[in-house]
Amino acid sequence: MSPTRRAFLKAAALCAVSSRVGAAGARETLHNGITLATPWPPRNRALADSPIEPPYIVDPPEVIPIDVGRQLFVDDFLIEERTLNRTFHHAQYHPASPVLRPAAEWERRDDAAERTHTRPNPAAMVFSDGVVFDPRDRMFKMWYMGGYSQNTCLALSTDGIDWHRPSLDVVPGTNIVRQELRDSNTIWLDAEADPAARFKMAAFNGSEKALMLATSADGIHWTAPRRSGPTGDRSTMFYNPFRRVWVFSLRNLEVAALTGRYRTYIESPSFPASWRADEPVLWIGADRLDPPRRQYASASQLYNLDCVAYESLVLGLFTIFRGEGSDREKPNDICVGFSRDGFHWSRPDRTPFIGVSEHVGDWNWANVQSAGGCCLVMDDRLFFYVSGRQGVPGTDLPGVCSTGLATLRRDGFASVNDETPADGPVRVYTSRARQLTTRPVRFSGSHLFVNAAATRGSVRAEVLDVAGRVIEPFSASHCRPIASADGTRLRVDWTNGHTLDHLRGEAVRFRFFVEGAHLYAFWVSRSERGASGGYLAAGAPGYARPIDA
Repeated sequence: MSPTRRAFLKAAALCAVSSRVGAAGARETLHNGITLATPWPPRNRALADSPIEPPYIVDPPEVIPIDVGRQLFVDDFLIEERTLNRTFHHAQYHPASPVLRPAAEWERRDDAAERTHTRPNPAAMVFSDGVVFDPRDRMFKMWYMGGYSQNTCLALSTDGIDWHRPSLDVVPGTNIVRQELRDSNTIWLDAEADPAARFKMAAFNGSEKALMLATSADGIHWTAPRRSGPTGDRSTMFYNPFRRVWVFSLRNLEVAALTGRYRTYIESPSFPASWRADEPVLWIGADRLDPPRRQYASASQLYNLDCVAYESLVLGLFTIFRGEGSDREKPNDICVGFSRDGFHWSRPDRTPFIGVSEHVGDWNWANVQSAGGCCLVMDDRLFFYVSGRQGVPGTDLPGVCSTGLATLRRDGFASVNDETPADGPVRVYTSRARQLTTRPVRFSGSHLFVNAAATRGSVRAEVLDVAGRVIEPFSASHCRPIASADGTRLRVDWTNGHTLDHLRGEAVRFRFFVEGAHLYAFWVSRSERGASGGYLAAGAPGYARPIDA
């Protein structure tokens, strides 16, 4: 067995302990120390109009295990106290966007427009669908809507930017893998599956109030679909490896005037899955902190929610509907959220993480929505693929529908910092540097790493016992500063050369001193190279599995 495969199975086993415990009748405890409530998932009775603090932040574990993944500062789960600011960051569109435009004959077709003698809406866009890195073929793969509400097609790339359409045999001479009426779709690369079912598909075809579920060995040739339980359109799915369950993010069947669109939740240990109409539970919707656009009187709604395991948590991309008029197709945008238990969400930043353009004629003027799998890890960057609708000014038509790319620093959703101006002086560590102290944590690694931007400042760390006393020799005064450096995998060392070996399994705190810098994440690695043991979303070049091992 290869070291990579062994590490992958070890991480999966750590995250699966809770599932085995739960099967025996006890409450599940996750990789991060969170114990799930019973029953699970929670039976919410109503959607909240105001955000609700996740229970694991109100009542965190006494000691938080941090062996799985990088630890991000996106919420207060890990933080005992801080004098640092927290800044949320947004993805930026890549200059090559859109990276896929409708060009093939079948992508320019719009059968519905032909039948009604209206303007066609050419489409080559991810409508969730899926963008993954397939380590077996060493290739980026994108499934997308090819032709408005019509085919599912496959594009390939070696770099995630330049895409080509392979000639396949499903519809000879095209890149179509499924030729049928469709709405949204999700395709997932299952790293743990039987090779005959490496790819999973959940498609809403418009004629059934259910998802059509199928599997494939190659992402091209699919089994006959099986029907899921009932759901509305724009429903999606994801795999939660922390609990080894398939989660279906379902649009409510009936859109009530007061609630609009929201999500219901159901999970299954196996795929395909089915359910009764009364089994999915209320999950989440938009709330009063999701502002509508000024020109529309309607309240915001949650149009879609795509999710993926990223490092130590579940990342959610929330497509927010903020109203629609007759002169512009609904200008949905994408916000970001984070979950430590796969169900409850922290959404501290309600501004668009990936927004629409306000320039008429741009490829994404009318609407943007996320891709299945959410993002890929590309060295020091994250790649987010999105659908973009150009719109037709003066109408509510989608117009030309393409696929764009936005990028973000790896782990770069939020940073803690003292907000030094970009043109300010270079700063070095002083006793007055602002600080962040973690809650008690436990690890089995030896080497502390951080993701930090400190080209004009510094980051130092020290280790404390649970009572807050410095554990020598790991004091800030002995820490070699991360200074004049900017990296997503920077090792923290102390002048005496000690590693954290003898603190393995002990409950300790970390205190970080940040001056003129941004700190994004920390983790304790078993390896001097800094592998985190966390999950890599929809994949990453150079990794045999979607895990940093």
